[in-house]
Amino acid sequence: MSAIDDLPPLREIIRQHGLRAKKSLGQNFLLDLNLAARIARAAGPLEGVDVVEIGPGPGGLTRALLAAGARRVISIERDDRAVAAQEQIARRYPGRLEIVAGDALDFDPRPLLDSASARIVANLPYNIATALLVGWLTQESWPPWYDRLVLMFQREVAERLVATPGSKSYGRLSVLVGWRCKARICFNVAASAFVPPPKVTSSLVELVPRKAPLACELRALERVTQAAFGQRRKMLRQSLKSLGFDAMALLEATRIAPTARAEDVPVEGFVALARAFTAR
Repeated sequence: MSAIDDLPPLREIIRQHGLRAKKSLGQNFLLDLNLAARIARAAGPLEGVDVVEIGPGPGGLTRALLAAGARRVISIERDDRAVAAQEQIARRYPGRLEIVAGDALDFDPRPLLDSASARIVANLPYNIATALLVGWLTQESWPPWYDRLVLMFQREVAERLVATPGSKSYGRLSVLVGWRCKARICFNVAASAFVPPPKVTSSLVELVPRKAPLACELRALERVTQAAFGQRRKMLRQSLKSLGFDAMALLEATRIAPTARAEDVPVEGFVALARAFTAR
């Protein structure tokens, strides 16, 4: 019996289903059910909430989310061996676990959601973590269909998500996150908590969507940040020339110093540049 329910321990689940982690799928299984329960608690009150989980593996976090009261968990899993492990959990929690066998990069969970509140909570496969996050942050409809993201990343990526101007970690991803969300690192997780252990420390990050981000066109913001951070050591008067527009005119319109570098400009400054670029 495990620490959170009467299902077998995770190591037994792994043995039963031959769930040896595959590097090609970015799998690092979280086997500490106490830690899984801590992640579920970090996701906030779950009663009445539909939770979307990506890459559940042997299902430790799935079980923690259900035990914590999630109305329903929709788990998206590419690995057939892990799907079989999920089916075992579904029998323990009838009607509360919906299993989707497929690639999270290509799957839209919205048609399956019938709760007023939805949340994404996951120990993401590290090889697709950033791509998934960017997809969730760049959808046109905003506020989005989820009320919170609680996600595990490599520590280096987590630091980029929450970085502020002046930091070496501050970059395009920091601006995108800061524009549309409030982000914070909840806690760090040692490599020893995973099987196999990754070569880096991991961090759990909470991202809460802003109801009304500063108005600008997403594509313009992407173009401006790509130009600025693509040559981050150069002054903006030089790096923004790659936009094919008068860089000095953009900087004058936004009152940003031509000698500033990308890492010096706050989110609000990039939004202003995006607006000026759109209005050119």
